[in-house]
Amino acid sequence: MSDPHRPVPAHPVDPVEAVVPVIPFVIPAVGAIMIFLLAMIAVYMA
Repeated sequence: MSDPHRPVPAHPVDPVEAVVPVIPFVIPAVGAIMIFLLAMIAVYMA
């Protein structure tokens, strides 16, 4: 008969699912960097 304790193959890690938990931290950080860079360009050009 079949073995009821047969190991289940490991679920492959999806790269999108691995990134989703950090999105709430990455988007504001990138936004802050962009605002800072744009402000520095504006000050330099003025």
